[in-house]
Amino acid sequence: MSSIKLLKNFIAITRHKSVAAAAREIGLTAAAAGQQLQQLEQEIGVELFDRTKRSLSLNSNGRAVIEPIQEIIVKYESLGSNLKSELSGTIVLGALVSTLMGAFGKTLNELKQSYPELEIKLIAGLSSNFLDQVMEGTLDAAIVTESPYALPQTVQWTELYKEPMILISPSSSKTSKNLNNSLPFIRFERNTWTGHLVEQTIKVNKLKIQDSMELNSVEAIIELVRQGLGYSIIPKLANIAWTSDRQLKIQELPGKTVYRKVGLLERKKHGRQNITQAIKKHFLSTL
Repeated sequence: MSSIKLLKNFIAITRHKSVAAAAREIGLTAAAAGQQLQQLEQEIGVELFDRTKRSLSLNSNGRAVIEPIQEIIVKYESLGSNLKSELSGTIVLGALVSTLMGAFGKTLNELKQSYPELEIKLIAGLSSNFLDQVMEGTLDAAIVTESPYALPQTVQWTELYKEPMILISPSSSKTSKNLNNSLPFIRFERNTWTGHLVEQTIKVNKLKIQDSMELNSVEAIIELVRQGLGYSIIPKLANIAWTSDRQLKIQELPGKTVYRKVGLLERKKHGRQNITQAIKKHFLSTL
């Protein structure tokens, strides 16, 4: 019977879609992680991935065993938990980098201090990518913006906090109605969930813009604006000292305020619900 290490190795590989990346996470060499995967496939009796020289992707067998393997890992890690008064075990969370700079990062640190036996693994990425990973079980949950589309019935999203969309420009620029004519616009990637909010903000405020470049990082956009390379519309991240930043100018938009809502995305039924419930309760109690 496969050891728990083989099962955790499999889940790490499905999450990273790379044996080498999974090996770095769990502290193995790539060769050892690959051998463990082969051993698991031999014990189960089927191949779990389609392999080419350059890629590794889950096949139908692999997708079918993700949830049962996750359940085995959860049950293993919960052994003895009834004898403890605090949360323990491991939860794998997807998170937008910008949320870690905001309100969630601080709360996550406080939660870890409250529950020292709880291991939280963070995977950075985009909201739209996290949805697929949560649905297939390679992520236990994810901190994402509210989806502009209806979510599948198997998942749920709980709002944790919200951030207003704001216009930022270099502090050296002149504040005027012609700002958008004097500087190029740096846009957050259109096909992302935050990108939809940027487009909504532009429309409701009837702004005329001239696109310069398109990025999928709020942090990178802020830095480019600091350097005077353009202006942008981004969420006003929590826990950032906006008023003391001498290189940036913050402008409230004249029309309707659009908010980026940030919340916890998870399957309606999964083995880490005791931890996600604690995250939601702890977060909301500290607001």
